[in-house]
Amino acid sequence: IRTLGMLRSRFQSLPGAFNACLIPEEKAKKKGWKAFFSNKFEVIPSSKEKEAARFAQLWNTIITSFREEDLISNREMDLLLVPYWADRDLELMQWPPFLLASKIPIAVDMAKDSNGKDNELKKRIKSDGYMYSAVCECYASFRNIIRFLVCGNREKKVIEYIFSEVDKHIEEEDLSSEFKLSSLPSLYDMFVRLVKYLLDNKRDDRDQVIILFQDMLEVVTRDIMMEDHISNLLDSVNGGTGHEAMGPLDQQYQLFASAGAIKFPAPESEAWKEKIMRLYLLLTVKESAMDVPANLEARRRISFFSNSLFMDMPSAPKVRNMLSFSVLTPYYKEEVLFSLPELEVPNEDGVSILFYLQKIFPDEWTNFLERVKCINEDELRGTAELEEQLRLWASYRGQTLTRTVRGMMYYRKALELQAFLDLAEHDDLMEGYKAIELNEDRMKEEKSLWTQCQAVSDMKFTFVVSCQLYGTQKRSGDPRAQDILRLMAIYPALRVAYIDEIEQPSKGRPRVNDKVYYSTLVKAAIPKSNSSEPGQNLDQVIYRIKLPGPAILGEGKPENQNHAIIFTRGEGLQTIDMNQDNYMEEALKMRNLLQEFLKKHDVRHPSILGLREHIFTGSVSSLAWFMSNQETSFVTIGQRMLANPLKVRFHYGHPDVFDRLFHLTRGGVCKASKVINLSEDIFAGFNSTLREGNVTHHEYIQVGKGRDVGLNQISLFEAKIANGNGEQTLSRDLYRLGHRFDFFRMLSCYFTTIGFYFSTLVSI
Repeated sequence: IRTLGMLRSRFQSLPGAFNACLIPEEKAKKKGWKAFFSNKFEVIPSSKEKEAARFAQLWNTIITSFREEDLISNREMDLLLVPYWADRDLELMQWPPFLLASKIPIAVDMAKDSNGKDNELKKRIKSDGYMYSAVCECYASFRNIIRFLVCGNREKKVIEYIFSEVDKHIEEEDLSSEFKLSSLPSLYDMFVRLVKYLLDNKRDDRDQVIILFQDMLEVVTRDIMMEDHISNLLDSVNGGTGHEAMGPLDQQYQLFASAGAIKFPAPESEAWKEKIMRLYLLLTVKESAMDVPANLEARRRISFFSNSLFMDMPSAPKVRNMLSFSVLTPYYKEEVLFSLPELEVPNEDGVSILFYLQKIFPDEWTNFLERVKCINEDELRGTAELEEQLRLWASYRGQTLTRTVRGMMYYRKALELQAFLDLAEHDDLMEGYKAIELNEDRMKEEKSLWTQCQAVSDMKFTFVVSCQLYGTQKRSGDPRAQDILRLMAIYPALRVAYIDEIEQPSKGRPRVNDKVYYSTLVKAAIPKSNSSEPGQNLDQVIYRIKLPGPAILGEGKPENQNHAIIFTRGEGLQTIDMNQDNYMEEALKMRNLLQEFLKKHDVRHPSILGLREHIFTGSVSSLAWFMSNQETSFVTIGQRMLANPLKVRFHYGHPDVFDRLFHLTRGGVCKASKVINLSEDIFAGFNSTLREGNVTHHEYIQVGKGRDVGLNQISLFEAKIANGNGEQTLSRDLYRLGHRFDFFRMLSCYFTTIGFYFSTLVSI
């Protein structure tokens, strides 16, 4: 699936793929090459409402995350969502409106010009599966809404008779020959107006709705139905037979006018609003939605995610049974959250960061203004809350800690949703995950489903940010410390580790203070629910471990990771740089990935699971685009080849997932000696391979990565890689690998290290 067109053509198999890959299976799954080549997912029949409901929850969560990230507009979100609340009366699969856009107006025109040729009309509609689905859904929704709104006894008789006649002729396949469908556009226009009134749902419009019902009945009886249908209809309304019942048709204008004849304004609920909005979109969107979503990043992410579901990945276990994992991010003193002055101060070229971001991401800026309900930038200066939103919008498009934390906390959101799908009873599943989020009373209950989902996700996921200087920044009043504290308040599951330096009186020497170092883990202090005091942003110490001396002796970043690794939990450990990002749809596949640790790859279980990276800074310039493509080729075809068959993939970059217990008992995940461990990443791979570990590579999941993409920065980065390669050649790790590798792996290892530079030198 490379394009939106391919996604549309295969969308009917997506619900099956979602349920096969992301939902724990109840039956045993075929394994091996035969299973891989027969990896086809059947279209889910409408009777399997449970599978359809699960697909709806997962798909809508992904689309909602796109909207929260301002990749799509409100209209695009409405076109991409499927109903949260399953409408059991429809008994069919409800596809996203972007697949069904413009189908109903076209079908109405086709019916108008059918001239009684039922077979031809049916054949033309059924030739487009989405058009047939749209027609069935709209008719079923139309029937359900009219039946719901009409309450009077006489009116109900009329409505039931009309629908029974239509249903009978649909079954007999003679609808267009028995009814005059040339007047169908008039009925269509009136129904669209009725749906508009239902969207507004104002009591002042009641008289207009009554007139509309009467007009619709007149169109049906006078323009669409035949004479024999009308006589039968009058018989049923007047309760008589024969000539007496054949009263004038003007009698029908008295229908719907009495006080309790129709239920308007309709009782509102989230499910009702969603149903009416969806129907309005199906009826009124006349242009094709081929360009939805318009944002290129949204298209890329949807395409990659959909494509990955058809790759060979392990089955997902239940959240309770999955391997637990932690994410560890080292942080020094980079940007946490852009301040307003930083965004507005122009550089030497007279361009501010905010202006630059608006020009680089024009559609996302427009979507952001729509989300916060502002017309222009000046309105954002109105309140502190809007200014905060502006700072966040800019920070999510830079290489900031805020972006990384938001991305990694998608893991927790994904696990909460997946725990809900595992634990929910049938009725809860039909109501949907959103219904539980909206029900605050149920959320506060100790034994509620929401509480259980949160508890399970907390058991399986831990996120630790190792902010080396957080203690110093806090004492000095650095705004970065406040921003980190704000992140902990927004994400209560976030933990921050730092090295605390405290001066204490020396025991042996009076009047002399010694520096004492502690490795400290803190979380946000949540105020008690029964406390009357206003909530304050404070941190709370969880663990405090005394160190024998200064922790940072070697290279800063690996030392920062090493001191915080004791605060991680679980079987898996993902080390993430603070210039990385993650996506909601990729987080849904994490429990599948962790199952790879339980599978043997060749002769051993893996000790490092290699993942691919996506360079999200490729849109900045043509040079950045070229570097992004170069990186993409390396993390796909390059690392795939290194992992299998060459078996010399080590550890490149930081999305890789370590077998935490394996590495904690064999020297840790990174070495920190000065100079020699300049490229600290790859030494974890050396270490793992030397100790009979197995490094694999998996391309069905990706993590975002930022790079400095100016010409100077690219040159410096390449120089750092080259210097690191030279240092690797001097290390004892590579010496030992060379002695222990067989001939072919030794040659492969040579070319992946110093051999690449040597051959480049010789050839150039």
